[in-house]
Amino acid sequence: MKALIFACFVAVTAVASAAGGCGSSSATPGAGSSGDGTSGGTGTDGGGIPAGDGGAGGIGLDGGDAPLGSFNVTFGPLDAPAGEEHTKCVVKRLGNPSAIHVGSVHNVLTLGSHHMIVYRVNDTVEQTTPFDCKPFTDTLDPTKGSALMISQKQDDALVLPDGVAYTLDANQMVRLEMHYINAGAAVKSIKGTSTFIPIEEAKFKYEADFLFVGTPDISIPAKSSASVGPVFIALPSAYANVNFFAITGHEHQWGTNVVVSTATSKTDPGTPVYNVPNWLWSEPATVKADPPFKLPANGGFNLTCTWNNMSDTAVKFGESVNDEMCFFWAYYYPSQGGAKVCIHTDKYGTPVNACCPDSSQPVCSAIASQF
Repeated sequence: MKALIFACFVAVTAVASAAGGCGSSSATPGAGSSGDGTSGGTGTDGGGIPAGDGGAGGIGLDGGDAPLGSFNVTFGPLDAPAGEEHTKCVVKRLGNPSAIHVGSVHNVLTLGSHHMIVYRVNDTVEQTTPFDCKPFTDTLDPTKGSALMISQKQDDALVLPDGVAYTLDANQMVRLEMHYINAGAAVKSIKGTSTFIPIEEAKFKYEADFLFVGTPDISIPAKSSASVGPVFIALPSAYANVNFFAITGHEHQWGTNVVVSTATSKTDPGTPVYNVPNWLWSEPATVKADPPFKLPANGGFNLTCTWNNMSDTAVKFGESVNDEMCFFWAYYYPSQGGAKVCIHTDKYGTPVNACCPDSSQPVCSAIASQF
């Protein structure tokens, strides 16, 4: 995820024809989420789940065994050396013998896992040993894959509305992308499990999808509090009638809050849709909208982020946990052609607003060239 957003920032500055860069602080990496998943799953025949990773156990939404007909994949366990921050992936076959509509995804992460991204991909060869990878690889090419869920909590369940699901092909290939940080002095074991729980075929009505929305306009002086926003991120007209059913805010270790409203402009107070009391960057709450909400006509989102930089160096936008971000991810239906990254920046003279991939947007081509 973060390398893609970092590439967005580089591309935006190039398109805007302005000098500038992204700084990195030298603060000690922050700790991530904790948890573990060891429960056994149940397959369609009453036996073990036919998972692509050799039968690792799936986990149900209640923390017990995964329900009948569920499938799962596992990242790790991987031994992370002390002081290491890294992103690694695995690509595994889910093991579903026929196409399924997934109505819930349940992710469980161990201590040290900053976040895990779950994708359906069109790879044909499994890579079961964790390998170095670029975050959000191939997201800007929907023919290669699509992000389904991001988890930054130790135990994170995405339950889609009735009749809404992700469609997975038979023998679907899945990529788990793990960004981990071992801020301790000893080796730490990193593991993540993703369990896919289908709905009945007859109940399926709408395909779900995913947006990642935010701004790279971040500059926080040392030993200072700072904020950005409201930043208005206009969405394309295709999203005028979609239904948003869940949002999760995203910052790094100095983050203190993420607030999101639907609006028609930066000056429009709009309607709040994400404002969590006592919000925590390391365990950001997912706010579920029941019923789902829509954008106003010609609208988008107003986004405000706040930080308290307790380090001795200035902090800017960047991919490391020692840098900062101001983003949120939103889940919606019906799908408008795959997962997208929507950004806005006012920092370089000419305002830039884009949702990528989009062949009509030069900034999207610039972002894609980074990969």
